[in-house]
Amino acid sequence: MLRASLYLLFFLPWTLLCTIIALLFTFIERDGRTYHRVARLWSKIGLLAAGVTVEVEGADLIPLDQPIIFMGNHQGNFDIMALFQSIPIRFNWLAKEELFRIPLFGRSMQAAGYIPVNRGDGRDSLKSLDKAARLVSGGTSIAIFPEGTRSNDGNLLPFKRGGFILASKAGVPIIPFSIVGSMKINPPDKFLYLVPGIIRIKFNPPIQTKPGGVKHQISLMDQVRMSIASGLES
Repeated sequence: MLRASLYLLFFLPWTLLCTIIALLFTFIERDGRTYHRVARLWSKIGLLAAGVTVEVEGADLIPLDQPIIFMGNHQGNFDIMALFQSIPIRFNWLAKEELFRIPLFGRSMQAAGYIPVNRGDGRDSLKSLDKAARLVSGGTSIAIFPEGTRSNDGNLLPFKRGGFILASKAGVPIIPFSIVGSMKINPPDKFLYLVPGIIRIKFNPPIQTKPGGVKHQISLMDQVRMSIASGLES
């Protein structure tokens, strides 16, 4: 509890500072390059301060010359920071709309090109996915947690279909990833619990997509789930 409290005393002001700096740069450049650099610096220092090391496997499977949709499991509060340090290309996030309502933080996400999804309104959700598909087809890579939230026990939760609708519309490869270890460092249900440790991220072979209906989307969902699960078992 003491370790977590001391960490928060550093991490919250650090996050606020990085958010302000990143937001200011969005007024200068619209492509989000510096925003992403600041996010990588934020995550690097955040992990270092917590005593967290990230080990990566399979990064060589990630194509560097085309947009990608990254999909993986969500174990804990350090997953996002670990992914910023692990994914070798610039990417945006597809995230639930509620995060974009957080003062300043939400504004900076929107300015960086991150895409909100309204999961409670089918029509608005489809509009968001159409927008995301156009961005991805135009060259923007996106990261998604298809479970939609963090798992409390490490087991995969049911997947939301939105990411697979997006993948089908965009027609670009999906790179599944498996995160192991972050739940032990800071469990989702224990906010003031923190122990140093190692987060392992394994990128799995690309899964090809194509335009298609519900059957294709369900097939993609099954393939991605099996790929992520295989990385959790190894």
